[in-house]
Amino acid sequence: MVRAVKAAGDEGDEAFGAPDRRLGGSTLSADARKGRGATANPCGRYEPARREAFDDGWVSDDAAQRLRTEDRPEHARTILTRNTSPDLPFDRSINPYRGCEHGCVYCFARPNHAYVGLSPGLDFETKLFHKAHAAELLERELSAKGYLPQTIALGTATDPYQPIERDHGITRAVLGVLARFRHPVGIVTKSNLVARDIDILAPMAELGLVKVAMSVTTLDPVLARRMEPRAPHPDRRLEAIRQLSRAGIPVMVMMAPVIPSLNDHEIEAVLERARECGAVEARHVLLRLPLELDDLVNDWFAEHYPGRRRHVMSLVREARGGKAYDATFGRRMTGSGAYADLIGQRMRLAKQRFGYADARISLRTDLFDPTAASGAQLRLL
Repeated sequence: MVRAVKAAGDEGDEAFGAPDRRLGGSTLSADARKGRGATANPCGRYEPARREAFDDGWVSDDAAQRLRTEDRPEHARTILTRNTSPDLPFDRSINPYRGCEHGCVYCFARPNHAYVGLSPGLDFETKLFHKAHAAELLERELSAKGYLPQTIALGTATDPYQPIERDHGITRAVLGVLARFRHPVGIVTKSNLVARDIDILAPMAELGLVKVAMSVTTLDPVLARRMEPRAPHPDRRLEAIRQLSRAGIPVMVMMAPVIPSLNDHEIEAVLERARECGAVEARHVLLRLPLELDDLVNDWFAEHYPGRRRHVMSLVREARGGKAYDATFGRRMTGSGAYADLIGQRMRLAKQRFGYADARISLRTDLFDPTAASGAQLRLL
């Protein structure tokens, strides 16, 4: 049962049906949410009412049905998102999907689901949106008069190669447009599905137009299944690094996020394995807990690692100036203080030891061809 009724007019909930919500113990049993990352489905911060679920004795655990993934189109008017963040190496990005079925409990993009009236918890990984016309929108924006090319980051918020990409192929269609325009792109993913598109990526790499960042958070399959339940096994990600590297596509390994007392001891092991597979760059991001993510991750620790929760959160706050999250440019990715400095030093030493490049690989912008648009007038010379 659920107490309180949410006010009408919420597009997200009207589209998918309103869920039960409670933090600190979802009404769904562990069996019902098996294969999901979040342990709860709290209300988003913009909702005018909150629901409190309780057991009225009428529904048993046996009656609980496992959560199913729902997917609907999002009718976007533009596909390029701009940013002016000084600590990001790109000023524009594309996210073909909203929400992510990988279910990574630590995903900093979870709070974005509140913008469509859905929960950053279980809704984020079960109620997804796909931007069906992304490739057409991109072609229109790239061919606009006065457009100046800079590297586009593909998949900065949600994974462009999450499972529904197999059905929709939106990421592949976007890459096809970028290849035709000879436009540089950096891909961020934790899926081996990226290797499917080597036929597009390899010719782009020959021209210096693409690189891939593969997120490998742990080599422990048990931990991976708990904190990123529907993402590919770590070995599959490493094999994808190997395949991409053999095809001449530069790969960066991302240790993101580094979680104190959970996966931080694996930094050197992850970098060593990825380097053996051909990765040429390495970066890390310290666990980020903006907005609702603080409660969601605390709730996850309470269920999976209750004995570590207090220690982990103490170290996170120590690296964030005493807060759950510090959004200050220059500190939000790597933190500050003794613990953050230690992680940074370990990363630097590991990169030197295993032979990683220190500087970022730059992609070319001088090959951009605006005449590649369908129906565009050809150049005389």
